[in-house]
Amino acid sequence: MSDDKGQQQAVQTTGHAWDGDIQEFNNPLPRWWLWAFYGTVAFAVIYWFLYPAWPVADSYTKGLFNRITYEVNGEQRSSHWNTRARLIHELQEGEEAVRMREYTARIAAADYEEILNDPDMMAFARSAAKGLFGDNCAACHGAGATGVIGHFPNLADDDWLWGGTPEDIEATIREGRRGFMPAFGQALTDEQIEALADFVLSLSGHEVDAARAAEGRRIFTTEVGGCYYCHGADGTGLESQGAANLTDRIWTVANVPAAEDLEARRQAVMQVIRNGVHREMPAWKGRLTDDQIRLLTVFVHELGGGQ
Repeated sequence: MSDDKGQQQAVQTTGHAWDGDIQEFNNPLPRWWLWAFYGTVAFAVIYWFLYPAWPVADSYTKGLFNRITYEVNGEQRSSHWNTRARLIHELQEGEEAVRMREYTARIAAADYEEILNDPDMMAFARSAAKGLFGDNCAACHGAGATGVIGHFPNLADDDWLWGGTPEDIEATIREGRRGFMPAFGQALTDEQIEALADFVLSLSGHEVDAARAAEGRRIFTTEVGGCYYCHGADGTGLESQGAANLTDRIWTVANVPAAEDLEARRQAVMQVIRNGVHREMPAWKGRLTDDQIRLLTVFVHELGGGQ
């Protein structure tokens, strides 16, 4: 009897054996594992009915969830449940989206002085406009808004070619700007251009040839060069024309800071005088909403300390 009972309790094998004594047992799966497996099968079947799942001809099953409504270009659209429609709906109707609209409405209703003096509105403007700047402005001005000398102005300093008040900055963003300085390569001789370069460098405190700088001043402030029309007789620039202030040490076109010596600085300035300047920033009205332009205005104003 004991031998028969032991044989009945022995674990069965699949009949597979290797090297004579290595066998594959036919152990039953754990009950918890089986129920977990059956549960996943049931979940999959339910999922097929509730969510878009199976391809059918040139379409697919749409699921049983309610339709989702969202807005596209001012028009209401309705779609069966899907992750894209849900994301759009959440971006428009979610808690964060509602708060964003509320803050945007507050900023739209306030003047710039109120915004700049309100910590909550400023915190929201920084957060919202940082993404706007990255999407629309960073391609030219850089992620840090430091620009590229000779191409795109630095927005992080306190030098403003077209004015640094919020109203000036909004006008720049909304309408765009076109910076132009004529090329003097054909109108002036090389000696006159060199003299002008020395005078321009002297305005920002560089040690240059005094006699040549004096000749450059004459060219700058008379009809010979006519530079004073835009830059002013004292070289401090003219915001209405986007003409740079030549008396500070901020260079937007000639890469004087990178020059190793006086001759290299002179050549950098001469190149600008000889070839002129033609830079254009596109108008963003029509591309960005009024609220987005307002947020960007506050953001850019704060970057450079504003005026």
